[in-house]
Amino acid sequence: MPKIAVLQMTSGLDPEANSKIICDAAELAAGQGAKMLFTPEMAGLLDKDRKRAAPRIVPEGENDLARSVGQAAGDAGIWIALGLPVAREDGRWANRTIIYDDHGAVAARYDKIHMFDVDLANGEKWHESNAYVPGDAVVSCAYTPVGKLGLTICYDLRFPALFEELGRQSCETIAIPAAFTVPTGKAHWHVLQRARAIESSAFVIAAAQVGAHEDGRRTYGHSLVIDPWGEVLLDMGGEQAALGFCDIDLSRIAEVRRQLPSLANKRDIPTSRQ
Repeated sequence: MPKIAVLQMTSGLDPEANSKIICDAAELAAGQGAKMLFTPEMAGLLDKDRKRAAPRIVPEGENDLARSVGQAAGDAGIWIALGLPVAREDGRWANRTIIYDDHGAVAARYDKIHMFDVDLANGEKWHESNAYVPGDAVVSCAYTPVGKLGLTICYDLRFPALFEELGRQSCETIAIPAAFTVPTGKAHWHVLQRARAIESSAFVIAAAQVGAHEDGRRTYGHSLVIDPWGEVLLDMGGEQAALGFCDIDLSRIAEVRRQLPSLANKRDIPTSRQ
Protein backbone atom coordinates (compact mmCIF):
# COMPACT_ATOMS: atom_id res chain seq x y z
CA MET A 1 0.00 0.00 0.00
CA PRO A 2 2.07 2.98 -1.20
CA LYS A 3 2.06 6.19 0.79
CA ILE A 4 1.91 9.44 -1.17
CA ALA A 5 2.58 13.05 -0.18
CA VAL A 6 0.45 15.98 -1.36
CA LEU A 7 1.99 19.45 -1.30
CA GLN A 8 -0.54 22.27 -0.93
CA MET A 9 1.28 25.48 -1.90
CA THR A 10 0.93 29.23 -2.04
CA SER A 11 3.33 29.59 -4.94
CA GLY A 12 4.78 33.02 -5.58
CA LEU A 13 6.78 35.04 -8.08
CA ASP A 14 10.24 33.65 -7.27
CA PRO A 15 10.95 30.23 -8.81
CA GLU A 16 13.95 29.78 -6.53
CA ALA A 17 11.79 30.15 -3.42
CA ASN A 18 9.16 27.82 -4.88
CA SER A 19 11.88 25.32 -5.77
CA LYS A 20 13.15 25.24 -2.18
CA ILE A 21 9.66 24.50 -0.89
CA ILE A 22 9.23 21.63 -3.36
CA CYS A 23 12.69 20.14 -2.81
CA ASP A 24 12.38 20.38 0.98
CA ALA A 25 8.98 18.69 0.73
CA ALA A 26 10.47 15.89 -1.37
CA GLU A 27 13.12 15.20 1.26
CA LEU A 28 10.58 15.31 4.09
CA ALA A 29 8.08 13.15 2.22
CA ALA A 30 10.67 10.51 1.41
CA GLY A 31 11.76 10.52 5.04
CA GLN A 32 8.18 9.79 6.04
CA GLY A 33 8.05 6.82 3.66
CA ALA A 34 6.13 8.42 0.78
CA LYS A 35 6.81 6.96 -2.65
CA MET A 36 5.49 9.91 -4.67
CA LEU A 37 5.02 13.66 -4.13
CA PHE A 38 2.27 15.57 -5.93
CA THR A 39 2.53 19.35 -6.39
CA PRO A 40 -0.14 21.81 -7.65
CA GLU A 41 -0.61 23.38 -11.04
CA MET A 42 2.02 26.09 -11.61
CA ALA A 43 3.91 25.04 -8.49
CA GLY A 44 7.10 26.48 -9.94
CA LEU A 45 5.71 29.94 -10.74
CA LEU A 46 2.28 31.52 -10.27
CA ASP A 47 2.07 35.01 -11.77
CA LYS A 48 -0.90 36.44 -13.64
CA ASP A 49 1.24 39.39 -14.87
CA ARG A 50 2.50 37.77 -18.05
CA LYS A 51 4.96 40.54 -18.89
CA ARG A 52 6.60 40.17 -15.48
CA ALA A 53 6.52 36.38 -15.69
CA ALA A 54 7.96 36.14 -19.21
CA PRO A 55 11.68 36.17 -18.31
CA ARG A 56 11.09 33.26 -15.91
CA ILE A 57 9.13 31.08 -18.36
CA VAL A 58 11.84 29.30 -20.30
CA PRO A 59 12.20 25.96 -22.10
CA GLU A 60 12.11 22.97 -19.78
CA GLY A 61 15.72 22.08 -20.53
CA GLU A 62 16.86 25.56 -19.46
CA ASN A 63 14.71 25.74 -16.33
CA ASP A 64 16.73 25.77 -13.10
CA LEU A 65 13.70 24.78 -11.04
CA ALA A 66 13.00 21.74 -13.23
CA ARG A 67 16.61 20.65 -12.89
CA SER A 68 16.54 21.13 -9.12
CA VAL A 69 13.33 19.15 -8.69
CA GLY A 70 14.63 16.33 -10.87
CA GLN A 71 17.80 16.25 -8.79
CA ALA A 72 15.74 16.25 -5.59
CA ALA A 73 13.70 13.29 -6.84
CA GLY A 74 16.86 11.29 -7.49
CA ASP A 75 18.54 12.32 -4.24
CA ALA A 76 15.49 11.45 -2.12
CA GLY A 77 14.48 8.39 -4.15
CA ILE A 78 10.92 9.65 -4.61
CA TRP A 79 8.70 10.21 -7.65
CA ILE A 80 7.54 13.81 -8.12
CA ALA A 81 4.70 15.31 -10.16
CA LEU A 82 5.71 18.92 -10.85
CA GLY A 83 3.46 21.69 -12.17
CA LEU A 84 5.39 24.25 -14.21
CA PRO A 85 4.85 26.82 -16.99
CA VAL A 86 7.38 26.30 -19.78
CA ALA A 87 8.25 27.86 -23.10
CA ARG A 88 7.79 25.63 -26.12
CA GLU A 89 10.13 25.47 -29.09
CA ASP A 90 7.89 27.94 -30.96
CA GLY A 91 8.19 30.46 -28.10
CA ARG A 92 4.63 30.08 -26.87
CA TRP A 93 3.90 28.74 -23.40
CA ALA A 94 2.55 25.44 -22.09
CA ASN A 95 0.98 24.72 -18.70
CA ARG A 96 2.82 21.46 -18.01
CA THR A 97 3.04 18.60 -15.56
CA ILE A 98 6.38 16.78 -15.51
CA ILE A 99 6.66 13.38 -13.86
CA TYR A 100 10.09 12.52 -12.44
CA ASP A 101 10.88 8.98 -11.37
CA ASP A 102 12.84 8.10 -8.25
CA HIS A 103 16.11 8.36 -10.17
CA GLY A 104 15.32 11.90 -11.31
CA ALA A 105 14.57 10.97 -14.92
CA VAL A 106 11.52 12.36 -16.72
CA ALA A 107 8.92 9.60 -16.98
CA ALA A 108 6.12 11.61 -18.63
CA ARG A 109 5.00 15.09 -19.63
CA TYR A 110 1.50 16.45 -20.05
CA ASP A 111 0.43 19.86 -21.38
CA LYS A 112 -2.96 21.10 -20.22
CA ILE A 113 -5.54 20.57 -22.95
CA HIS A 114 -8.43 22.82 -21.85
CA MET A 115 -7.69 26.53 -21.47
CA PHE A 116 -9.36 28.49 -18.66
CA ASP A 117 -11.05 31.28 -20.62
CA VAL A 118 -13.82 32.66 -18.41
CA ASP A 119 -15.36 35.87 -17.08
CA LEU A 120 -16.68 35.19 -13.59
CA ALA A 121 -19.62 36.99 -12.00
CA ASN A 122 -17.36 38.47 -9.30
CA GLY A 123 -15.37 40.36 -11.94
CA GLU A 124 -12.44 37.95 -12.26
CA LYS A 125 -11.35 37.47 -15.87
CA TRP A 126 -9.05 34.67 -16.93
CA HIS A 127 -8.02 34.12 -20.53
CA GLU A 128 -5.36 31.43 -20.44
CA SER A 129 -5.34 30.95 -24.21
CA ASN A 130 -3.97 34.47 -24.72
CA ALA A 131 -0.57 33.18 -23.62
CA TYR A 132 -0.74 29.40 -23.40
CA VAL A 133 -1.10 26.80 -26.13
CA PRO A 134 -3.32 23.81 -25.32
CA GLY A 135 -1.84 20.35 -25.36
CA ASP A 136 -3.05 17.86 -27.93
CA ALA A 137 -2.34 14.48 -26.32
CA VAL A 138 -3.94 12.38 -23.58
CA VAL A 139 -1.10 11.15 -21.37
CA SER A 140 -0.78 8.36 -18.85
CA CYS A 141 2.32 7.02 -17.16
CA ALA A 142 2.26 3.27 -16.68
CA TYR A 143 4.67 2.30 -13.93
CA THR A 144 4.39 4.77 -11.04
CA PRO A 145 4.11 3.87 -7.35
CA VAL A 146 0.34 4.50 -7.65
CA GLY A 147 -0.11 2.28 -10.68
CA LYS A 148 -1.01 3.62 -14.10
CA LEU A 149 -1.31 7.38 -13.61
CA GLY A 150 -3.48 9.57 -15.83
CA LEU A 151 -2.51 13.23 -16.15
CA THR A 152 -4.84 16.23 -16.20
CA ILE A 153 -4.59 19.83 -14.96
CA CYS A 154 -7.18 22.03 -13.21
CA TYR A 155 -9.82 23.16 -15.76
CA ASP A 156 -9.54 19.76 -17.46
CA LEU A 157 -11.66 18.60 -14.52
CA ARG A 158 -14.78 19.95 -16.25
CA PHE A 159 -14.44 17.86 -19.41
CA PRO A 160 -15.61 14.26 -18.91
CA ALA A 161 -14.39 13.06 -22.30
CA LEU A 162 -10.79 13.37 -21.16
CA PHE A 163 -11.49 11.23 -18.10
CA GLU A 164 -13.43 8.78 -20.23
CA GLU A 165 -10.31 8.30 -22.35
CA LEU A 166 -8.15 7.84 -19.25
CA GLY A 167 -10.67 5.23 -18.14
CA ARG A 168 -10.29 3.47 -21.49
CA GLN A 169 -6.55 3.45 -20.84
CA SER A 170 -7.25 1.63 -17.55
CA CYS A 171 -5.71 4.30 -15.35
CA GLU A 172 -5.70 3.39 -11.68
CA THR A 173 -4.97 6.90 -10.44
CA ILE A 174 -5.61 10.32 -11.97
CA ALA A 175 -3.73 13.48 -10.98
CA ILE A 176 -5.65 16.77 -11.12
CA PRO A 177 -3.24 19.48 -9.91
CA ALA A 178 -4.99 22.83 -9.72
CA ALA A 179 -5.05 26.53 -8.93
CA PHE A 180 -8.83 26.84 -8.58
CA THR A 181 -10.47 30.21 -7.98
CA VAL A 182 -12.35 30.62 -4.72
CA PRO A 183 -15.84 31.13 -6.27
CA THR A 184 -15.59 28.12 -8.57
CA GLY A 185 -13.94 26.05 -5.86
CA LYS A 186 -16.75 26.67 -3.38
CA ALA A 187 -19.34 25.76 -5.97
CA HIS A 188 -17.84 22.81 -7.80
CA TRP A 189 -14.45 21.53 -6.55
CA HIS A 190 -15.49 18.68 -4.29
CA VAL A 191 -18.43 17.44 -6.32
CA LEU A 192 -16.49 17.35 -9.59
CA GLN A 193 -13.47 15.65 -8.04
CA ARG A 194 -15.66 12.95 -6.50
CA ALA A 195 -17.56 12.50 -9.77
CA ARG A 196 -14.33 11.98 -11.72
CA ALA A 197 -13.12 9.37 -9.23
CA ILE A 198 -16.44 7.53 -9.32
CA GLU A 199 -16.88 7.50 -13.09
CA SER A 200 -13.25 6.46 -13.67
CA SER A 201 -13.30 3.89 -10.84
CA ALA A 202 -9.88 5.30 -9.96
CA PHE A 203 -8.12 7.23 -7.24
CA VAL A 204 -8.00 10.99 -7.76
CA ILE A 205 -5.11 13.02 -6.36
CA ALA A 206 -5.63 16.78 -6.57
CA ALA A 207 -2.79 18.91 -5.18
CA ALA A 208 -3.94 22.52 -5.05
CA GLN A 209 -2.77 26.07 -4.66
CA VAL A 210 -4.18 27.85 -1.62
CA GLY A 211 -4.64 31.33 -0.16
CA ALA A 212 -3.43 34.82 -1.09
CA HIS A 213 -0.64 34.90 -3.68
CA GLU A 214 1.93 37.58 -4.45
CA ASP A 215 0.30 38.31 -7.80
CA GLY A 216 -2.95 39.30 -6.09
CA ARG A 217 -5.06 36.23 -6.75
CA ARG A 218 -6.65 33.93 -4.19
CA THR A 219 -6.93 30.19 -4.67
CA TYR A 220 -9.29 27.71 -3.08
CA GLY A 221 -6.98 25.01 -1.69
CA HIS A 222 -8.66 21.84 -0.40
CA SER A 223 -6.11 19.45 -1.88
CA LEU A 224 -7.87 16.09 -2.08
CA VAL A 225 -7.28 12.38 -2.32
CA ILE A 226 -10.42 10.44 -3.28
CA ASP A 227 -10.84 6.70 -3.63
CA PRO A 228 -12.64 4.93 -6.52
CA TRP A 229 -15.89 4.77 -4.53
CA GLY A 230 -15.87 8.55 -4.15
CA GLU A 231 -14.80 8.59 -0.53
CA VAL A 232 -12.62 11.55 0.45
CA LEU A 233 -9.49 10.16 2.10
CA LEU A 234 -7.70 13.50 2.50
CA ASP A 235 -8.90 17.11 2.47
CA MET A 236 -6.21 19.63 3.37
CA GLY A 237 -8.58 22.56 3.88
CA GLY A 238 -8.57 26.03 2.39
CA GLU A 239 -6.47 27.99 4.86
CA GLN A 240 -2.76 27.33 4.46
CA ALA A 241 0.06 25.62 2.66
CA ALA A 242 0.98 22.22 4.07
CA LEU A 243 2.29 18.76 3.30
CA GLY A 244 -0.25 15.94 3.64
CA PHE A 245 0.07 12.17 3.47
CA CYS A 246 -2.25 9.40 2.38
CA ASP A 247 -2.00 5.64 1.87
CA ILE A 248 -3.26 4.39 -1.51
CA ASP A 249 -4.76 0.90 -1.37
CA LEU A 250 -4.59 -0.13 -5.01
CA SER A 251 -6.59 -3.30 -4.30
CA ARG A 252 -9.57 -1.00 -3.72
CA ILE A 253 -9.74 -0.36 -7.47
CA ALA A 254 -10.46 -3.98 -8.38
CA GLU A 255 -12.94 -4.23 -5.52
CA VAL A 256 -14.91 -1.22 -6.75
CA ARG A 257 -14.75 -2.30 -10.39
CA ARG A 258 -16.15 -5.70 -9.45
CA GLN A 259 -19.07 -4.11 -7.58
CA LEU A 260 -19.81 -1.47 -10.20
CA PRO A 261 -18.27 -2.49 -13.54
CA SER A 262 -19.29 0.71 -15.28
CA LEU A 263 -16.13 0.84 -17.39
CA ALA A 264 -16.73 -2.71 -18.62
CA ASN A 265 -20.45 -2.07 -19.18
CA LYS A 266 -20.01 1.18 -21.09
CA ARG A 267 -21.42 1.31 -24.61
CA ASP A 268 -20.85 3.84 -27.35
CA ILE A 269 -23.90 6.07 -27.69
CA PRO A 270 -25.24 5.99 -31.25
CA THR A 271 -25.50 9.28 -33.07
CA SER A 272 -29.10 10.37 -33.40
CA ARG A 273 -30.56 10.52 -36.87
CA GLN A 274 -32.99 13.19 -37.86
